[in-house]
Amino acid sequence: MTQHTSYRVHVSKDYLVFSSAHFITFAGHRCESLHGHNYRVAVTLDGDLDPEGWYVVDFSVLKKVMRRLCDEIDHRVLLPLTNPKLAVAEHGDAISVAYQGAPRYVFPRHDCALLPVPNTTVEMLAQYLAGRLRTELPDVARVAAIEVEVEESFGQSAVYRDQLNPAGPTETR
Repeated sequence: MTQHTSYRVHVSKDYLVFSSAHFITFAGHRCESLHGHNYRVAVTLDGDLDPEGWYVVDFSVLKKVMRRLCDEIDHRVLLPLTNPKLAVAEHGDAISVAYQGAPRYVFPRHDCALLPVPNTTVEMLAQYLAGRLRTELPDVARVAAIEVEVEESFGQSAVYRDQLNPAGPTETR
């Protein structure tokens, strides 16, 4: 009989937060007003145990990477670079954002986080952070899945799950 085993670790710390301004575009011809949120981030990893340390991932490493990723977008205006309704352009030390061809905003460059996403929804922010974690977390080979939750206000969040190993965890007998 073959037995499948796997572990799940979860990190949700007070410092895995970022406060940022954003706006999203909606279907049709609507762009919401600039506003902000105090976002909270949680991470869950599924995977096999390290054979020497008996853990899925070193919590201290995971927390350090996630804190740095949150800090990169903290106190920034989050701007999506792949939204077909927006033109985001750099002009020296400024970033301009045009919505459907009409200038809408101009921000100081150092106050912006230019993100490779189509919209700055919590769904896209969760996917962005999961992708960054996937590329920056050492020893990701044992990880079968990365799940990132981004909460924009109490009780309002999105979860993105990146299935790295669709075959599941290593088989043991």
